[in-house]
Amino acid sequence: MALPSFIDPEFVFYGIVFLAIVLLLEGGFIWYRDTYGPKNRVSKRMALIEKGATSEEIITALRRQTTDVSRSLLPSLITYLDSRMNQAGFRLSAQRMLGYMATATLLIGFLFPLIGGITGQVRSVGGVLLLVLFAAGIGIVLPILYLNYAAAKRLKKIEAQFPVALDVLVRGLRAGYPVSGALELVVNEMPDPLSSELGLVLAEMNYGSPLRDALENFAKRVQTQDVNMFVVSVAIQTETGGSLADILDGLTKVIRDRAAMVLKVRALASEGKMTGTLLTAMPIITFVGVFSSQPSFYLDVVDDPWFMPGTLGVLFLYVLGVVIMRRMIAIKV
Repeated sequence: MALPSFIDPEFVFYGIVFLAIVLLLEGGFIWYRDTYGPKNRVSKRMALIEKGATSEEIITALRRQTTDVSRSLLPSLITYLDSRMNQAGFRLSAQRMLGYMATATLLIGFLFPLIGGITGQVRSVGGVLLLVLFAAGIGIVLPILYLNYAAAKRLKKIEAQFPVALDVLVRGLRAGYPVSGALELVVNEMPDPLSSELGLVLAEMNYGSPLRDALENFAKRVQTQDVNMFVVSVAIQTETGGSLADILDGLTKVIRDRAAMVLKVRALASEGKMTGTLLTAMPIITFVGVFSSQPSFYLDVVDDPWFMPGTLGVLFLYVLGVVIMRRMIAIKV
């Protein structure tokens, strides 16, 4: 059967191909959702319990490695990395992470001149400085940027899940459950990442830690205003008495009102935050990309007498700009 003259056969062919690709992608998405979706919704603690793990094994599996800051050479950096890795949910210790970053920086600094064929060009102080900046950009700055992104993404999930978790906790307490039983109910009902964090609280309690200490450890790991208010409320209730369910019910309303305000502030400040993120990441990404693809773009001018002062001046202005932007967009609610 011939097609009408006003219909292009090539257009029909491409339309059929387009529909086939759309159906294929949709089928793949449905298969992934039905196959791996239920597995992703099961928390780590529930998976460990299903395997028959003890409280000690659960604590070991959920709790990340920590670093003794007093024995480290860079206590401020170790403290920062430890805090951000807790928020990002990485189990690696901060000291080992720093060691990996330093090793990657050294390997890139030694291997890139050989691979890129620029060994003879890296002889002046300016060339060495460029190589150090390039290696540090890949081995240190980019991992820290990714760590900050992962931590912020995970904290947003926890903040979104926390009011719902408090609702479940309040209902459990009013139904007659003890605090540990109500927490276990929350852990069983909530998905990760909040389920694993509260599961670690429950595992510490089962292992012998007091409720207050376990919640304080939870607050130190997450470091959000909502969790801090929750821990303080529970601590006050344990000392003064009263209905914990009523206290948490009122706290839930406060957190929801605060979350609504936070969303409004984020919407108003989203343009500034996106601009700050781009202006922070793009200079590093651009320098790394250009130097890795065309190192002669910089190495041809390293012997210029203004190169070193210009490079140091750009670094100073970059750091100053990042600090100023972070303070401008850091709006606390």
